Amino acid sequence: MTAATLTSKGQITIPAHIRRELKVDAGDRVEFVLVAPGRYEFVAATRDVTELKGMFGAPKKTVTIKTMNAAIARRGASAR
Repeated sequence: MTAATLTSKGQITIPAHIRRELKVDAGDRVEFVLVAPGRYEFVAATRDVTELKGMFGAPKKTVTIKTMNAAIARRGASAR
């Protein structure tokens, strides 16, 4: 297990071998994802949005912008 020390400014230094494995460098974004009470997962947020294409497979049916806008309007009206 690898450990790091928190500074008085709330900063830590991520060990080099972990930075290499996560493919993060200075200026890259990371996220802290709550996975259980008091437990977080540290995730590199360096992927490009285009990498998400196809993640959920092909849509079961296509929806037009007009249909989406109508659904949004219906939900908005029912929320009042």
